Amino acid sequence: MFQKILIANRGEIAVRIIRACREMGIKTVAVYSEADREALHAQLADEAICIGPASSLESYLNMEQILSATIATKADAIHPGFGFLSENSKFAQMCQKCNITFIGPSAEMMERMGNKSEARKTMMAAKVPVVPGTKEPVYDAEEGKKIADEMGYPVMIKASSGGGGKGMRICERAEEFCENFCTAQMESVRAFNDNTMYIEKYIAHPRHIEFQILADKFGNVVQLGERDCSIQRHHQKVLEESPSCALSEELRKNMGDAAVHAAKAAGYENAGTVEFLLDETGNFYFIEMNTRIQVEHPVTEMVSGIDMIKEQIRIAAGYPLDKKQEDIKLQGHAIECRINAEDPKRNFMPCPGVIEELHLPGGFGVRVDTAVYQGYEIPPFYDSMIAKVIVHDKDRASAINKMRSALGELILEGVVTNIDFQYEILNNKDFQEGKTSTDFIPEHFPVEG
Repeated sequence: MFQKILIANRGEIAVRIIRACREMGIKTVAVYSEADREALHAQLADEAICIGPASSLESYLNMEQILSATIATKADAIHPGFGFLSENSKFAQMCQKCNITFIGPSAEMMERMGNKSEARKTMMAAKVPVVPGTKEPVYDAEEGKKIADEMGYPVMIKASSGGGGKGMRICERAEEFCENFCTAQMESVRAFNDNTMYIEKYIAHPRHIEFQILADKFGNVVQLGERDCSIQRHHQKVLEESPSCALSEELRKNMGDAAVHAAKAAGYENAGTVEFLLDETGNFYFIEMNTRIQVEHPVTEMVSGIDMIKEQIRIAAGYPLDKKQEDIKLQGHAIECRINAEDPKRNFMPCPGVIEELHLPGGFGVRVDTAVYQGYEIPPFYDSMIAKVIVHDKDRASAINKMRSALGELILEGVVTNIDFQYEILNNKDFQEGKTSTDFIPEHFPVEG
C-alpha cells in the first residue's frame, strides 16, 4: 500500500480524498495556488506545498510543478480527483515516466475512452448500443453539415475531448449548423486544446443515466448501480439521485450488464462511469465514459456502502476487488444537491466572496462534502461549487423530504447561492412524481435556465 499520496486538486474533493487516506493510514500532500493559501485542504493534509499563482494554468494544471512537488515530498502516488488533470493522458504518462502511480486508468485507456469518438468506436465494436452518429472525427463545418443533412435534424455537435457541457451545441436546422459547429469547435479548442468534433442524432427529452463501475488489474469488473443525472442546466448537473425511478428491474439489469460489458471490452481499470441516454420508449444508448471519480459519487456510496475513493486507491496499489457482483446490495434512495456560489436570478452568475456565517446540516442519513468554513473567502478563479449535500433514506419520497429538511438547516450567509433554486426543484410536482428529463430545468425554469 502507498505510504504517501499527493492530491492534485482543491476544494471539497481534495478534502474528501484526505479523509479517505487518513482512515487508511496513508499520509497526504496538498498542493495549493497562491489564492488557496487559507484553503481547508491545505490545512488538513500532512504536508502542503504552493505550486503557483491563482490561475489554474499556472497551478492546478501545471504538470511540471505538480510532479516536482510529488518528487520533493517523496509521495508514491497522485490522486487527481475530478476536473483539472484527472483525464489528462499526457499527465498520466508523465507520472508513469517518473515512476509515480497515477490513481486512475492508464494514459492509453484515457485516450481511448476519454476521446468520445474513440469511445464510440470501441462501444460499437463491442455491440453496446450508441446514439446514431459519426464513426470518424469531424474537423470541418461544411463536411459536418453534409453529414448532419443526411442524418436529419436535430443533431448534437460535440467536442471529442469535451466535458461539463463545453464544446456542445444542439442544432435544430441546417442553416444554423455551420455557426453552431464553429462556436462549439472554438470552445473545445479554448477548453481542451482539441478541435476534434463529432456529430450524433439528438435524442429528444432523454434521461441521463450513468452506471458506476469498478475494475481491478485482474479483469474483475463490478457495477454499483445507476445514478439519474437528468436535472441539468446547460449540460451541467445540478441534482443527482440513485437509483432512478425510471428503470424497471429488467431495464436496470440490461443497462448494468451493458456497462460491465463496455468496461471489459475496453480493458478498463479503476473507477469509471458509463453514461447512457434513455429515451422515452425505454431504449438506451451509450454516450461516453468518464475515466475518473465523479462529483456525484457520494450518492452511489450512500446506497452501496462502498467508499469509492478507498477502492480507487486499493485498485491503483494492485489489490483485487474484494467483492463480486452478487455481493453488492444496493439499499434505499440517495439524493445529492450541488450548492454553488451563484445567482440563479442573474443567469447563475458566479458570486465569490466571504462566508460570514455557516451552519451545516446533520442528522441520520445526512452528509455534507465541502471545503468551506466561516470566514473563508471563495476565490473567483475556480468552479463555483462550494458544497454537496447528500441524503439517504428508505425510498425516494423519504429522501426528498430529508433533503428539504437538510437544506432548511443549511445556513450560508455572505454570498449568494442556489439553495433556494434547489428547493424549487425539490418542491416541483413533476420532480416529485419522477417526470424528469434533461429538459426539466429549461422547461420549468425558463428564465433561470
